[in-house]
Amino acid sequence: MIGQRLEVRQGQGLVITPQLQQAIKLLQLSNLELEAFIEGELERNPLLQRDEGEAGAEIEAAPIETTASGDSAELQFTEPSGEAESALDARTDDLYDDAPGERDVDRKRDAGEVGEQPGLSDWSRTGGGGGLDGESLERPDTRDLTLWEHLQAQASSAGFSPADHAIALTLIDATDEGGYLRGELQEIADRLGVDLERIEAVLTVCHGFEPTGVMARSAPECLKLQLIERNRFDPAMAALLDNLELLARRDLAALRKVCGVDAEDLAEMIAELKGLTPRPGAGFGGEPAQTVVPDVHVRPDPAGGWRVELNSDTLPRLLMDKRYHGVVAAGARSETEKAFVAECAAQASWLVKSLDQRARTILKVASEIVRQQDAFLAFGVEFLRPLTLKTVADAIEMHESTVSRVTSNKYVATPRGVFELKFFFTAAIQSSDGGALHSAEAVRHKIKTMIDGEAADGDVLSDDRIVEILNETGIDIARRTVAKYREALRIPSSVQRRRLMKAG
Repeated sequence: MIGQRLEVRQGQGLVITPQLQQAIKLLQLSNLELEAFIEGELERNPLLQRDEGEAGAEIEAAPIETTASGDSAELQFTEPSGEAESALDARTDDLYDDAPGERDVDRKRDAGEVGEQPGLSDWSRTGGGGGLDGESLERPDTRDLTLWEHLQAQASSAGFSPADHAIALTLIDATDEGGYLRGELQEIADRLGVDLERIEAVLTVCHGFEPTGVMARSAPECLKLQLIERNRFDPAMAALLDNLELLARRDLAALRKVCGVDAEDLAEMIAELKGLTPRPGAGFGGEPAQTVVPDVHVRPDPAGGWRVELNSDTLPRLLMDKRYHGVVAAGARSETEKAFVAECAAQASWLVKSLDQRARTILKVASEIVRQQDAFLAFGVEFLRPLTLKTVADAIEMHESTVSRVTSNKYVATPRGVFELKFFFTAAIQSSDGGALHSAEAVRHKIKTMIDGEAADGDVLSDDRIVEILNETGIDIARRTVAKYREALRIPSSVQRRRLMKAG
């Protein structure tokens, strides 16, 4: 029988409130996005105002002291209790039955299965509220890729070792919107603690990125890279590129002399140059280049170790005007007016608490990352350790999704440069003897080094033999993984390399 009836049921569930939506959104915003959000809230909420007085005591982590073995003392934080703290660390799987894969993507990234993707994670399509103007927590990113995002994506799939990947990202950061590398290579080498030759080697690989000619240090070098790709770079063209000032003056007679060609050949060479792109990065963007303002500063502590501090310039200081609240609350007559005043007061109070907890959470995550990667700060890029979101989350007793949101679009200024917090997370491979984990990028580097040494040894290593060698050094890796890494490095198979060696 089909009929209707009333039932009373009791159950437990976590409801995502507008305040919780706001707290989560604030956590993943960059400092520029946060500033824009605060401006909107100041316009909407008459009870909110900026704290124009002197900033109070800066939120600062206890100095991170490192021993000779590189271990760090436990960090101590003064943790505020209350609603905001629990809201910021809400588990994604507690909020939705079918959250669209942020945690899966993070785990795959930790395992080296996917590369880093710039931008925010589309973790939810839930409607907004509580001052969010009905926006979803994240709207789809439909803008065009910037040049830097395009280059960073290529660097992630270029098969670099962790050290070389860090060098590549530093070079990309030094590239302007036209696609030219602005910055002295020696200065970058000194800052990262590596040899100039290694910087030049990484730059050579980056010169193979699309668009062709990108990251050149001059117009002649940019044109040269494009001519090489077209197989049109010869001694005559090299002479023409070395004397572009003669072309600018239209001194064709002098050009014919230095290039050793006749008038017809010179005309063809000039036409070839006109078909090239002098600004390879001009086709990218859609948004102006913005200077990265770090959210966290890491400085050597005079007593030893590292001092981690929030950048007070990026912290919006808000307060609720309680005196004005009392005035308007007393003057409210209708129920609508009273409800509006109460809502504004609740939103203002929650926003102030959420901003404070956001700052403390960022500091807590950044401090743990510094503790894990102290060797990199002390000795250079070669000493990056394998690190995953779960490792940091377990250490600070937070959920992985919280750490993921904190590290998105947040930057830290260190003695070795400014880096995004996600830069410090590298995939790991298990050790066959149960010892320390190995970075996936470091294993790729080992494979490349072994294959590069084949010419000296005269022996071509098969993938199976590489697996055996790696297992002997304590790296537990499968043959298909070696093949995948070798292909990512654009290295031919052992059969093809043997043929090339015989032909050579």
